Amino acid sequence: MAVVEEKGRSWLEVARERLAKEHPVGRYARTLALPHTLCPGCGAGTTMNVFMHAVDELVKEGKLDPRKLVVVSGIGCTGRVAGFMGFDSMHTTHGRPIAFAMGVKLANPELKVVVISGDADLLSIGLNHTLQAARRNIDLTVIMVNNFNIAMSGGEPTVTTPEGSRTKYVPGGRSIEKPFNVPLLLKTAGATYVARWTTFHVIQLKNSIKEAILHKGFAFIEVVSQCPVLYGRYNEMGDPWKMVEYFARHSRPVRNPEKEIYEADIRLGKPILVGVFHREQRPEYTELVYKAHGLVEG
Repeated sequence: MAVVEEKGRSWLEVARERLAKEHPVGRYARTLALPHTLCPGCGAGTTMNVFMHAVDELVKEGKLDPRKLVVVSGIGCTGRVAGFMGFDSMHTTHGRPIAFAMGVKLANPELKVVVISGDADLLSIGLNHTLQAARRNIDLTVIMVNNFNIAMSGGEPTVTTPEGSRTKYVPGGRSIEKPFNVPLLLKTAGATYVARWTTFHVIQLKNSIKEAILHKGFAFIEVVSQCPVLYGRYNEMGDPWKMVEYFARHSRPVRNPEKEIYEADIRLGKPILVGVFHREQRPEYTELVYKAHGLVEG
């Protein structure tokens, strides 16, 4: 849309006002924090957009009160997105968003608490918090944007970098470490909802986010994402559309989750298994804590 200055107001003020009024989910944006600082084509932006559409649908369906939604993030490229959305939010220290989110949930169980952050934040420095929250089955929704590198600090490898990938600061120029099989790791730790999609699968991702928010227990969604400026550029697919096209060509829906979850690690040139890998119901941590302290009946 063409935006021009109005008398007494800058073009940016006009653009922010029009965004809030005219964009399908503009009312959920924190317009004073825009324009955002994400690189052009970054998959974190795609994920944020899909998340706001999922929230919008849940609100329209009468299943979610946006005034009782809290979004928590840590440090990193994806960690910035909490500040771009107009929900109650916390931008926390590196590797600690789940620890903060657990505190919010335990303080007020009526809140829907969502963590949106990156693979380094949640599975490198924050690994223990993620696994402990999954083990406890606390009612959190965690959306992890996996762009295969620590992009904010220059593109170092992380625990999800596919073996053989080029990244900065790797001896010999290519990663020699085996990455985590994320769905298997989270299921084994105790998560009761585990899914993976890519930034190509926007409809499936939106529906999965809705399921995860409504799921009672620890829900974890891995979003395989493009990082065109760093990971993509070093691996000869720097344009955003090239990486999304790679996801489209190499993704395959999981058919037998119980068996195929053991084969869900991501390897260069091999199929990326996508879908819901695990779903179960078991006692939720916050309720157990409140019952143990006599704060609720049962």
